[in-house]
Amino acid sequence: MDTATVFRISGKVQGVGFRYFVSTTAQQLGLTGWVKNHSDGSVVGLAEGEHGLIVSFLKELKVGNRWSQVEGVENQAQTYSGEYKSFEIRH
Repeated sequence: MDTATVFRISGKVQGVGFRYFVSTTAQQLGLTGWVKNHSDGSVVGLAEGEHGLIVSFLKELKVGNRWSQVEGVENQAQTYSGEYKSFEIRH
């Protein structure tokens, strides 16, 4: 079943290639949506896809990439829209 989630990752996640990591991870899992830096220093986004793949995606975000230090991952389920055709980095 397809689902969606909005997410916010806090910690040392800006200036360390974290958006690229999120985008690459989502694409490898076949998810669609977007990711961007937030003015408060966190990274936020939306991901859509199969529920089990969303769960795997969120687990990867908690680990982060080698340069990041993830302190928290918040997410909230959303209604699947199907409007996204790929996963993009927004600025």
